[in-house]
Amino acid sequence: MKKKNLIKRTAAALLAATVLLLVPAEAVQAEELPYDTYNYNYRQEFVITPAAYVPNGSVTGLSVGTTDFKEPQDFCVAPDGLIYVADTGNNRIVVLNHEMNEVVREIATFDRNGTADTFNAPYGVCVSENMELYIADSNNRRIVVLTPEGEFIKIVDNPQSEILDDNFEFIPLKVTVDYADRIYAIVKNAFEGILVFESNGDFTGYFGTIEVSISLWEKFWRRLASKEERSKSQLYIPTEFTGIDVDDGGFIYASNIDPDGKQAVRRLNPQGKDVIQKGENGNVGGDILTGMYGDYSGPSQITDVVYRDKGIYSLLDRRRGRIFTYDKEGNLLYIFGGVGSQEGTFNVPVAIESIDGEIIVLDAYYGAIMRFSETRYGKLINEAVGLRFDGDETEAIEKWQEVLRLDANNELANTGIGKAYLTAGNNRLAMEYLELGMNRKYYSIAWKRYRNELLAKNMNIIMTVVVVLIILWVVYKKWRKKKRGKAVEKEGGLL
Repeated sequence: MKKKNLIKRTAAALLAATVLLLVPAEAVQAEELPYDTYNYNYRQEFVITPAAYVPNGSVTGLSVGTTDFKEPQDFCVAPDGLIYVADTGNNRIVVLNHEMNEVVREIATFDRNGTADTFNAPYGVCVSENMELYIADSNNRRIVVLTPEGEFIKIVDNPQSEILDDNFEFIPLKVTVDYADRIYAIVKNAFEGILVFESNGDFTGYFGTIEVSISLWEKFWRRLASKEERSKSQLYIPTEFTGIDVDDGGFIYASNIDPDGKQAVRRLNPQGKDVIQKGENGNVGGDILTGMYGDYSGPSQITDVVYRDKGIYSLLDRRRGRIFTYDKEGNLLYIFGGVGSQEGTFNVPVAIESIDGEIIVLDAYYGAIMRFSETRYGKLINEAVGLRFDGDETEAIEKWQEVLRLDANNELANTGIGKAYLTAGNNRLAMEYLELGMNRKYYSIAWKRYRNELLAKNMNIIMTVVVVLIILWVVYKKWRKKKRGKAVEKEGGLL
């Protein structure tokens, strides 16, 4: 039955891909999509927008010439463009070509110094800049490092340190590697943070621990609670990370489940300090408006993060199947995706990646990679944000103006144009667009600069007016004094 369903989904994917090739992406209307495309305005109200990305088919094990993927949990795009899938249930790594239409190789066994070795539920996979394959071999409690062809390099396991509990179990779930070949691993039940290993496999400590804030009520309750009640409480256990990626500068992007729905991603510098920017509303946690009841109510549950380029990153929500994309400043660019059975929707989304303008999502339940191509609307936003990131404000204005032609009420576009004019020194125009973009912070900056500009331009006139007023005041004072003196003399003469 499952095999038949996958065959049907594969056929539907090919049909959808054919339709999308015949119809321009920008022509696809929101009502034709299997999900909502929206954003939030400055009042944090739900606003429908044009589609930034549209479904572009899916990839299954059968469609690429191998057996079904079974509960795959992770995938990655290697520097050479190949896609590595952690086919967890089948205990193998499947390598796809750049077009995702053919299997390049499968790695289910490897020769470990003359002995055949296998995987046991490989959950995470990553390929470093130096083209080394890192596999979080979860149930074998180790990280396996191979060449892309599957030749053995080393094993990272059994970390030793005084900071680790005596009963600590090393069960790696996700892994990434920076430019210096430092290994960062998300480990099951490791609430203290991400585990870091040097390139030789030595454990160096925890990284990026999420501090838990305690409310006054929680402090009061803790004073009244019994020892048993306090021991059962989970209020003070830090949040566990769920996904991990690294940008070009070596900063680590790590996602987590935030019960408050405010911050579900962190950008960690080499010292492990969070330096992410949160935008105007201070929210980088997915949906702002969430339901109170039902299976899909509550804050977004961010399960993975992908750093794309030019400061842009996307978050994957497993609760409602949404994809949220932000720029470096924490501005929410666009939202799309959903849970369902239609092509282009998810059941259990577990991982997200980006390749050649596409966003791809791995679904564990369907055992498939869902593909989404950018529309003209999405492409314009991505390009405008990229130009601002590179400092090319003039060309960014042109892109944002094109965005406004497609979405006249896009506050982000108005703000983008306003920021560009502000950088260019045109404070008056900056104020106009920043007001349309409802950006109080930058409008205040533009207004202050415009006020100072007016003062500087009209300083001579202002000083002349001030001097004239002072002279008139002095003359008036003297005239009043002289007039009062005459009045006194007149009164004295009458007496």
